[in-house]
Amino acid sequence: MNLNEYARRYTCEVNIGDSIIGGEHPIAVQSMTNTATADIVASVAQIEQIADAGAPIVRLTAQGRREGEAFAEIVPRLRADGYRTAVVADIHFVPEIASIAADYVDKVRINPGNYRLDGDDLERLVEKCRRRGVALRIGVNHGSLARHIFDRYGDTPQGMVASAMEFLHRLRAADFNQVVVSMKSSNTRVMVHAYRLLVEAMEREGMHYPIHLGVTEAGNDLEGRIKSAVGIGALLADGIGDTIRVSLTEPPQNEVPVAQLLVEHFAKREGYFPVTHPERYSPTEFRRRTDILTPITHDEITDRFCVVEATSDNPTAEWRAALLDAEPSQPVVIRRRYDDADIETLAVRAAADMGMLFLDGLADGVWIDAPQHEPEQVRRIELAILQAARVRISQTEYIACPSCGRTLYDIEHALAQIKERTSHLKGLKIGVMGCIVNGPGEMADADYGYVGAAAGRITLYKGREVVARNIPQEEALDALIELIKANGDWREA
Repeated sequence: MNLNEYARRYTCEVNIGDSIIGGEHPIAVQSMTNTATADIVASVAQIEQIADAGAPIVRLTAQGRREGEAFAEIVPRLRADGYRTAVVADIHFVPEIASIAADYVDKVRINPGNYRLDGDDLERLVEKCRRRGVALRIGVNHGSLARHIFDRYGDTPQGMVASAMEFLHRLRAADFNQVVVSMKSSNTRVMVHAYRLLVEAMEREGMHYPIHLGVTEAGNDLEGRIKSAVGIGALLADGIGDTIRVSLTEPPQNEVPVAQLLVEHFAKREGYFPVTHPERYSPTEFRRRTDILTPITHDEITDRFCVVEATSDNPTAEWRAALLDAEPSQPVVIRRRYDDADIETLAVRAAADMGMLFLDGLADGVWIDAPQHEPEQVRRIELAILQAARVRISQTEYIACPSCGRTLYDIEHALAQIKERTSHLKGLKIGVMGCIVNGPGEMADADYGYVGAAAGRITLYKGREVVARNIPQEEALDALIELIKANGDWREA
């Protein structure tokens, strides 16, 4: 990683239908449907909604044969409607479904942790992809590592990298380079460290595959946008990333403008900021620069703190250079003025600029100078950035998946109800997950979990342990609250 000058990481070109990523091509935006993939009409309609919002790549889940074969109708209908949108099949457990989907789609995404590859399954899939010009994404998820990886590394960034490299070695041996890699987690610190470690591992072996970025289970509303911007922005600031998805527990077309905003925000980033003490920087492990235990917001500044204001077009690099030059005993608040009239735009841009400095343990306070907005709105954004970077937990955190065709209940409505009843609780993490594919793993550090188990049925977790199975959804929220109360974590509003 070049700490002195911004440059996008060199990657090889990969064709995904009519879209080309990598090389010198712009960062591509994508999203994922939440319709049942076997519902052809609904799936085509939602792909078109997402495409109209500006995403050239759309992913759909294919958990079974029926869903895999649905692409035989989905893609032709989409093309007949005049859409050249690249269609991606998301595969988990069954190698056979990947092979079926590869007959119709532009890219297949497989998860090494959930996707059993015995014998020559991968090689046969690769040959089909090669013949049709189909790309392949190796999509590692923090919450679903293979047992042999988990037993050796635990659910760590190092384990995620080992999982990816295991598959990349097989693909390189097969001389197949139409490959994209992702390392997703709902924990922004884990996610950023995993991607950086992956880049280091690939560079050591001369691998230049494009990278897809995303924070899983980011949630919704302003906090969900900020969490995504903190994780994705930290990597874009490093020049890492060729495609991105902002995962929100909202209609999927809502994800697209947020992702576009991030792409535009980093499109013209440049500048040379010499780092005088690179030995103080640890990009793949969290290490606080000072002994300040709780980073502060701008209204908590005392005389002890030094304020460093960034004024360049690359504020992240400007701050990083200044902070690595500052005395380790000197607590520093990072400050920048934003004149955005739209609160969402302000939140995303500030989170993308500032989040890295807290993920990396360099900054001790945040000061957003936004004269067009009320002080309480600005403080909410500052606190959300600190929470997304996992350095100060000031409110309930919701680890909520964006939903897809595997989701077994109305997760958007459920999340809204859960937030209405529990948002006054301080410091708790509540996982709200659509299904069991990644749910229990991705919410592994949550205090409580609300996970879809079957149609209209919910399983509740305390930490990683199941405490109640298959509760009717209409009873599940009250049961969740009773569980929180029974464990002494409830406080009246």
